[in-house]
Amino acid sequence: MQSSDPRHFFETDAEIAKRERREAKTKNTYGNPIKLKSKILGAVVDPRAPSSAIFVAESAGSVRRVQVDGEGDTKTVYRGPTTPVSCVAVGGPGNKTVFAGAWDKNIWSWDIDTKAPGRKYAGHSDFVKAIVCARLGGKDVLVSGGADKKIIVWDIATGSKLHVLQDSVVNMLSIQDLVVDPASSSPDELCIISASSDPHIRRWKIRLNGWEQFAEPDPATPAAERHTILEHETTVYKLVIDHDGDEADLWSASGDGSAKCLSRIKGFTADDTFEHGDHVRAVAVTDQWVITAGRDEDLKVWDRTSGKLYCSLEGHYDEVTELVILRGSVGSSERVCSVSIDGTIRTWPLDKASLDAAVEEQKKPIKPAEEEKPDGEGLLTADEEAELAALMEDDD
Repeated sequence: MQSSDPRHFFETDAEIAKRERREAKTKNTYGNPIKLKSKILGAVVDPRAPSSAIFVAESAGSVRRVQVDGEGDTKTVYRGPTTPVSCVAVGGPGNKTVFAGAWDKNIWSWDIDTKAPGRKYAGHSDFVKAIVCARLGGKDVLVSGGADKKIIVWDIATGSKLHVLQDSVVNMLSIQDLVVDPASSSPDELCIISASSDPHIRRWKIRLNGWEQFAEPDPATPAAERHTILEHETTVYKLVIDHDGDEADLWSASGDGSAKCLSRIKGFTADDTFEHGDHVRAVAVTDQWVITAGRDEDLKVWDRTSGKLYCSLEGHYDEVTELVILRGSVGSSERVCSVSIDGTIRTWPLDKASLDAAVEEQKKPIKPAEEEKPDGEGLLTADEEAELAALMEDDD
């Protein structure tokens, strides 16, 4: 068996120091970690259990449903791909289908309840990196974005391509994220917002019989138009729509080290900026908080009203790839769930008293970590590790 243990390869002093620091953190229990045997590259909330369960995309080539409460049930697994799964979505009639975009250039699907494989959507010529489900003209559709710089709109029922979207004016690079904008959509016209490895954010109008790209009014020059939203300096990794209302703002997370609130009423210009510091891979928002996370491993919780940093949450020992808000059931508060390259899923409270308690807990010393020997299950080969590292560093 080919080893993926970094200690079996040449390492620089910096790499050794980084590995030793991370190994020292592996035994912490902050955020009640649920440990998987592979890297976690993406996550979405389970719409049928929005306060307690998520679906995660694993580098081992599977999608897993994780119940974050109790003993952390991880036994429901959807298998098929033989390459890492990079993104996951839930949709189709009745939200009964889970979809997964993979490195093999395909989008896989399964029945959530039976785990039976469904249709496979083939059309991208490189990694599939983002997927989202929606309704358009009475049809259930799937929208995917890939490292091939293309956005494809699929008819879920038939598997046929409806449209292939590309920017003909400003060079569009690898797609990083896609989000539906309910405020600009209608039953017959879908608004999709895309983020990519270039710093431009694009808005698209999609109909069954065609598509076009929004021409944005330029707030700086009212008589002019801008073809894209340009508020970051480099790769935009994540997009989030705040709420479903007509004035819902757009939030973005970028490799320039910041997360921004792009105000709809101000023409999607930056209204607030949160300087996380290192690459920001994920952002999540509630009425009270803005949460950012990424390469530096920590979650930062910001007071949304004042814009000030409230606290940092430590626990992960590798890059955080996604944040998911778990909407509380009646009588309970919201929580945020974080997933990471370190293979852990951690759940954090968002009420002030519990946040304060979590910060105090982090001040206690962590017991020295015992060396764990990789068992090989779910691990990437050395070549795949290098490819993943290059993919995560993709700022072109």
